[in-house]
Amino acid sequence: MFTQNLQEYFKKLFSGQHSTKIKIFSSLGISWMILIGYLIWWNGISDPGFDKSFKWNEWLWFGFVPAVVPFILYLIWKKQE
Repeated sequence: MFTQNLQEYFKKLFSGQHSTKIKIFSSLGISWMILIGYLIWWNGISDPGFDKSFKWNEWLWFGFVPAVVPFILYLIWKKQE
């Protein structure tokens, strides 16, 4: 049920059938993930230590989770049509 709702949501999102409010929030979520990814990358490069790799765990918790949770809550609380 949940995966089916998620698939329908993404189909509607990429087909352009969502409201302007949902499009704005989706754009903000994607922009947030890109910004946090850039900041984590830059922090890794500027690190004086030996490890210069991208820290995926930081991106997951500070970039992906805060950007995706509002959409999951929207899918849970939206009214049935």
